[in-house]
Amino acid sequence: MRAATTAELTPATLADIRALLLAAFENDFPEEDWEHTIGGVHFIVEEEGSVVAHASVVPRVLEVDSRPLRTGYVEGVATDPAHQRKRFASLAMTAVSEHIGGQYEMGALGTDLFSFYERFGWERWRGPTYVRRADGLFHSKDEEGYVMVLRCEATEDLDLSAPISCEERSGDDW
Repeated sequence: MRAATTAELTPATLADIRALLLAAFENDFPEEDWEHTIGGVHFIVEEEGSVVAHASVVPRVLEVDSRPLRTGYVEGVATDPAHQRKRFASLAMTAVSEHIGGQYEMGALGTDLFSFYERFGWERWRGPTYVRRADGLFHSKDEEGYVMVLRCEATEDLDLSAPISCEERSGDDW
C-alpha cells in the first residue's frame, strides 16, 4: 500500500487506476467521476506490481449549519473484481481514515455501502443535504441518507442531523 498525490503518479499508474475503476464499476465510471477522483492523495494497493485497490482523498469545503469545514472527500474507492474479498479495500480505507484524521476537520463520502465504511468509524449523515450554487442553496433530497462523514478532533461534537452542503461541481455534486 502506498500513498501519493496525483502529481506524483506516473501516467501509467493513473491509467492503471482508471482501468481498475472502470472494471470495478462495470464501465459505469464517467469522465466526471474520474475528474473528482484526481487532484488529491491516492491510496493504492498493489500486488505483484498491479494496482488491485484504490481510494483517493480530495480537498473540499463542506458546510454544516453554515460552518465551513475543511473536508477530505473520498472518491474512487474500488477493488479489482478478481481481487475482491481479500481486504484490499479495507487496507486502503484504514489509511484514508488515518490521513483524514491528521489533515482535515472532517471526512465525507457518498455511498450506499454503509456497513463497509462504518467499520472505519464513518457515520451516516441524518440531516438534510444541500448543494451551494451561484443562485443559492439547492436541496439535494435524492442524496439524503447516502452521505457519510468521519468526525475528526475538530468535529467530535458535530450534529449529524444539521443541514450539510457541498459546492456544486460537474457530474455528481456529492
